[in-house]
Amino acid sequence: MHIAIMAGGTGTRFWPRSRRKLPKHLLNIVGRASMLEQTVRRIAPLAPPENIVIVTTRGQKDAIRRELPWIPPTNILVEPVGRNTAASIGLAATFVARRDREEVMASLPADHVVSRASALRAVLRAAARQAAKGQELVTIGIRPTRPESGYGYIKLGRSLEKAGSQTLYWADRFVEKPSEALVKRFLSSGKYVWNSGMFICRVDTMLRMIHEHLPRLARGLERIGRAMGSPELRRILSEEYAALPSISIDYGVAEREKQVVVIPADLGWCDVGSWQALLELSSRAGNGNVILGKHVGIDSAGCLIHSPRRLVATIGIQGLVIVDTDDALLVCRADRSQDVRRVVEELEKRGLTKYL
Repeated sequence: MHIAIMAGGTGTRFWPRSRRKLPKHLLNIVGRASMLEQTVRRIAPLAPPENIVIVTTRGQKDAIRRELPWIPPTNILVEPVGRNTAASIGLAATFVARRDREEVMASLPADHVVSRASALRAVLRAAARQAAKGQELVTIGIRPTRPESGYGYIKLGRSLEKAGSQTLYWADRFVEKPSEALVKRFLSSGKYVWNSGMFICRVDTMLRMIHEHLPRLARGLERIGRAMGSPELRRILSEEYAALPSISIDYGVAEREKQVVVIPADLGWCDVGSWQALLELSSRAGNGNVILGKHVGIDSAGCLIHSPRRLVATIGIQGLVIVDTDDALLVCRADRSQDVRRVVEELEKRGLTKYL
């Protein structure tokens, strides 16, 4: 199969470490390698380098080439502007379709944690076998381990068949970030899984679904596809891409498509969407703190301290995130770390772009 990795985001909720030219997926937030490199190495046994496609932005292209020198440069697709996942997955499908329109392509986020890599590869193989039949969009659902209202959910419909040890289900409906009360009902029913954002499909089927549900996007991709391999590509890509609708593959295609298959899996998965998520994911020192750098604490508990250069001393604090970088310092309550993106929006509004 081909694997397309979506690496165009900025990771605003990990400011001040993540910046426009050094976003979350290029940081070693979990482990020694960047999240992107970890993602690529996890799936490497499934596809040779020439079958791995990275979709990113112009500002990140050079960094990604340095990070992944074994990926052919022609397989790093550059979006002129960000247009969400429907456009980026459609661009990757258009690129792969020039080689083989019946090829199966798995699209994966670049910045998720998966601790059970072999289980991921097994479920991707099962998904590829199902997708190769040609009619369905296949997605991986993560079995919930806690009531999490920050994730999207998929309700499992009737079972379809078993693929080895994997049971396949029709997707009954998608629910984006439900309330806490609703989440508890979902978990007690046993019929809901987390939406992982991983989609597997034949490229001709993906392009057909985009044509049916997002015709404006399809027209732009068709013109871009005709220009691929020609000197006109950069101009046409710039002209078309800015006019494409900005919509996720979930909203634009998966929620509207009737033939969506879900494979539930236990992958040790986390989307690491905030500093609080990293606090919960990381191994803790004394008093439940996560220390990444230099710290002296007195009566300080449940905090994440990231300061690789300067010493941070804390007294009598609980549940805080403190992130110190060369030019910016973040201090917030851990349970408000999702709001870090609002700081980024405020910096943009005030014209303080040197901090972005």
